[in-house]
Amino acid sequence: MNSPSDLDAQVRSADLDRWLSSRFVADEQLRADLIALYAFEAELMAIPTRVTQPMLAEMRYVWWREQMDGVFAGVARKGHPVLEALTDIVARHGLDRAPFDALIGAHIGRVHGEPHDLDAFYVGPMQSAVQVLAGPGLGRLVVEAGRVRGQAQTGQAAAARAARKGADIDLRTLPAKAFPAVVHAALVEPEAPEPVKRLRLVWAVLRGRIAA
Repeated sequence: MNSPSDLDAQVRSADLDRWLSSRFVADEQLRADLIALYAFEAELMAIPTRVTQPMLAEMRYVWWREQMDGVFAGVARKGHPVLEALTDIVARHGLDRAPFDALIGAHIGRVHGEPHDLDAFYVGPMQSAVQVLAGPGLGRLVVEAGRVRGQAQTGQAAAARAARKGADIDLRTLPAKAFPAVVHAALVEPEAPEPVKRLRLVWAVLRGRIAA
């Protein structure tokens, strides 16, 4: 059975930016919770790389959507480390199901050639991550930061740079303990080397802002 370190390695391989951001979470349990959330997303992102036919990919996404019934009923799918971990953190942090369903639906749309739904792919997951770190009621503060992240990840680096200052206005009132869930929005160059990304994240955390 996969251990928490296996999930950590999975996220590091699939999503370096958010893995690096998670290093700023001092509490080991909360960091592991964040990693489990990101591991779920890594599983979804990997599906199109494993199957070539859109309908086969959609079938796998439908399977994940069906698993959400058990996750949100508190009945983990035994033997599946990501679903077991996700079931646990959903219960402990009181996460809403809607962002998970929206994310899966957006993935189904993408395999059929639909445009990226930035809110489903980036805003909703960021709001869930913030709730894991700092509790409910803060989602509205990270909407613009999530969209900045989405722009950067979809080839709109110039737009992302221009929007960061506006996102920082809302982030001023975000608790510091929640900032690791959003700081990767400071990274607007996906292909930048890891050392550059590390420095950029440290600078953003020290200043409490995602704008350069």
